[in-house]
Formats: sequence, structure tokens, C-alpha cells
Amino acid sequence: MSPRNRPVEVEVAVQDAAGAAVAREAGADRVELCAALDVGGLTPSIGTVEAVVATGIPVHVLVRPRPGGFRYSASEVTLMVRDIEAIVDAGAAGVVVGALSRHDTLDRHALEALHYAAEGLEVTAHRCVDALDDPVGAIDLLARLGLTRVLTSGGAATAVRGVETLSRMVEAAGDRVQVMAGGGVVPADVPALAATGVAAVHLSARRRVPDGGPSGPGGGPVGYDVTDPGVVAAVVAALTSG
Repeated sequence: MSPRNRPVEVEVAVQDAAGAAVAREAGADRVELCAALDVGGLTPSIGTVEAVVATGIPVHVLVRPRPGGFRYSASEVTLMVRDIEAIVDAGAAGVVVGALSRHDTLDRHALEALHYAAEGLEVTAHRCVDALDDPVGAIDLLARLGLTRVLTSGGAATAVRGVETLSRMVEAAGDRVQVMAGGGVVPADVPALAATGVAAVHLSARRRVPDGGPSGPGGGPVGYDVTDPGVVAAVVAALTSG
């Protein structure tokens, strides 16, 4: 079976063009581009978006203006809309967004604005849904809003621990919304995740490498993360052989 014809797609979270090229060569279907994966991911620079788009793999860009929770002010939503407009112009294939209300339900008004700004690109709801009391119940609103997919661990600490909820989300979604399993995914998890019926699996495949020198006062830890081609290839192989 050709990697591009797998029933379950592979999305890799990357932070740069080198990571995107690794994911492409290892057989991934698309990348989610983020900055600062160590804090859960933030919106990358437009220069980075353009560089990753140039690698040729479909690029879905995370739009998250700050670390922390997902309750956003009106000014933060406006900033996210402006970022999405620039991301559309940069040639991305999609955006990854999420927002919660002050009652910790999905913020319908924010999601409507973000979806509208994407101008027809694919829109993925990120793991803000895993902060909800009932991730399964989020499916109906995401479908009504016209979002393409939802990235979720099924509300669990890792996707493999959330397989029961993932199965229920897939059943609730039908063909209205794609369910993508993500959260601590490693190659050994793939059979159990694929068995839930998810449309895709999501992983970061990060490996820390030294950068050859000290970071300097206030520079943070020595080294940086790269995308491990072996991990991506192992996930692709597990899905292709399955």
C-alpha cells in the first residue's frame, strides 16, 4: 500500500522547514507548524510559515497567541484573525485553532471568526477540546461550524489512554468531522489508535540535540528539538502494514 493511500493519515508537529522536510521524506501526509512546542505550541512567524510551505508538504499552522489556557480576550481573537489572514496569504493548507468560553465550553463566536478568516482552508480544532467535560459532545458544534477535523486525546493524558472516548467521538462524528488522535503518540500506540477508526494520528517525533555551545545568561537550556525521521517512519510503516 502506498503511504499516500493509507486509510489513516499521519500529521507531524514540526517547528521549522528542516522538520517539515524530514516529515515529508519519512512519508507523513502533512505537518502542523508551531513555535515553542515545549509549551504546547504557539503561532510561528510568517517567515517560518513561508519557508515550510516551500518544502512542498501540506502545512497546517497553529494559531495560538500565548501559552496557558484557551480563554481569549476580544483583542487576542482579533490578533488570531490577523495571523490567520497572513497565514492564508503565505500559502498554508490549513490552520489549527481553538478557544474556550469563560464557562469552559467551546467559544462559538471566536471559532466562527477564526473559521471565517481562514477563507476556505481546512480548519482543525486543537486539543482545547480535551479540557472539556465531554469531548464527545463537542463534535456537534464543530460540525455545525464547518470545521474539518478535531485533534484530541479523548480527554486523556495520552491518546492511547483515551481510546474508548476516541471511538465514541469517531462514532458521533460520522463523516461530518475528521477525528485525529494526538497526545504522546509513539509507534507502539498506532494499532490501538487505528482500531478506533480515527482519520489520522498526530505526533511530534521530537528529539533533543546539542547546539554545540552554551546558550548564555538567560538563554534557556542548551540544545534544541529536531524531528526524528526514524519515529515518523515507524508510525508510517505501522499504518501502511496494517
